[in-house]
Amino acid sequence: MDNSIKTNEFSLLGHKPALFVLFFTEMWERFSYYGMRAIFVLFLTSSFADGGWEWTRDRAIGLLGIYTSSVYLTPIIGGWIADKLLGYQKTVAIGALMMTFGHVAMALETEITLYAGIGFLIMGNGLFKPNITSIISGLYDKFPDRKDGAFTIFYMGVNSGGFLGVLLCGFLASNLSYSTGFGLAGVFMFLGMLQFWFGREIFGGIGKEPSKKIDLSDAIENPDIEEEKVSLNVQRDRYIVVGILAVLTVFFWAAFEQASGSMTIFAKDYTQRALVGNSATIFKVVDTLITVVPLMVITWVLFKLFSQTFKRISLSNSILAFSFLGVWAIALWKLSVILPKDNAEIEASWFLILNSLFIIGLAPLFSKWWESKYNPSAAVKFGVGMILLGIGFGALAYGSSSIPQGAKTASVSLIWLVLAYLLHTMGELCLSPVGLSYVSKLVPPKKIGMMFGMWYLAIAAGNLLAAQVGSYIDVIVEKYSMSYFFLIFTIIPAIVGVILLLLNPLLKKLMHGIR
Repeated sequence: MDNSIKTNEFSLLGHKPALFVLFFTEMWERFSYYGMRAIFVLFLTSSFADGGWEWTRDRAIGLLGIYTSSVYLTPIIGGWIADKLLGYQKTVAIGALMMTFGHVAMALETEITLYAGIGFLIMGNGLFKPNITSIISGLYDKFPDRKDGAFTIFYMGVNSGGFLGVLLCGFLASNLSYSTGFGLAGVFMFLGMLQFWFGREIFGGIGKEPSKKIDLSDAIENPDIEEEKVSLNVQRDRYIVVGILAVLTVFFWAAFEQASGSMTIFAKDYTQRALVGNSATIFKVVDTLITVVPLMVITWVLFKLFSQTFKRISLSNSILAFSFLGVWAIALWKLSVILPKDNAEIEASWFLILNSLFIIGLAPLFSKWWESKYNPSAAVKFGVGMILLGIGFGALAYGSSSIPQGAKTASVSLIWLVLAYLLHTMGELCLSPVGLSYVSKLVPPKKIGMMFGMWYLAIAAGNLLAAQVGSYIDVIVEKYSMSYFFLIFTIIPAIVGVILLLLNPLLKKLMHGIR
């Protein structure tokens, strides 16, 4: 690729059109993942009369934990398969197809197909997730200065998909059936796979064949920059920093991932979701805006993509257009159901969209903070993130203080959930996006693959711990109170956050100049 054609290549919003094909592919994958996850525990714990299976809460959350932790382990295998056997493009497509099978199996609503579906989703995610990002890396290998912007746009695709998936799958599950909600996730995953496969010509030779490289560092090293020579003692200290941050990160995810487990149960059974009068009107206005405005923005990007690529990948574009017509149809149907009513009933899954919305709104501000002269050190970022997470749960603990011991239902104001998601998202932005960045800075290129694996292992452990602790919600509420349950997630992250702040001078010393 010649640098002389650089200007022409970056013709779509300052980036390559191929990036936006991947943007929409990832959007459909996240649509399916978050859409399914939003209704998973609700489906398993709801009564038979409401279309659920009446599982105990601890059993449902336990199964969710197995799933959410396993999806962080299989990408290691998926990356190896792409490198050695199939190449990125085929591996991504096969992963998407397997996830389609997974969602379809779950829509059948039998116990056998439920477990089979989860298995397909775990394996499909492992094939899909690491390799679509590898294609992006390949697209920008000769333009490293544009990579940060490319991955930022891609990250917006992640959050757009998560937002739409929760919004629409939750609506169908609430108004039709859980089977329809799971099925919709499968439909859009399948369409996303077709859109990617028929548009792969735009990637050229990137990821078409396996790289057959044994050393994973070849994919991330910058050939134009000589590797920094670091002494063994200095590198040992930096490994220690990565290890400390990874271990303490487990506590973050153990609390944060209550979102799809115990916090969803709290939204369903303990939150006042039936609104009347001015409250209902305000919610309808807010819900309409957050439904229509993001869709209009994404549709505008879609038209931009079509204007530049339709002749080249017309079938892919047509499938994408068909997919978005479906999204608009369901969104408008949703509004037509909600707006004419005098009251409003908020779906329990609706609150999960807040994380994506807050990320989209706050990420640019945090990015500016990190780029300013006030950019804090790693330990301070992680510590602040932990403390914000704890304060979010503190809001829930305070809001639920009026719930009697052992109560199975209540009507707590929804403001506490909204505040908790805002604080949790701010904590996430202090920790999650910068975690892998610090790993890449602190370890030598030849070890980065292994250390990324360790980092994902920490996230997997956090997800598993989240399920194990969250599954005790009924036991703790019965013996103590709901407020006591949330205080656990208030105190532990706050203590870990303070520990990180106290360790800041030591960690800065062990990082040996890395910021």
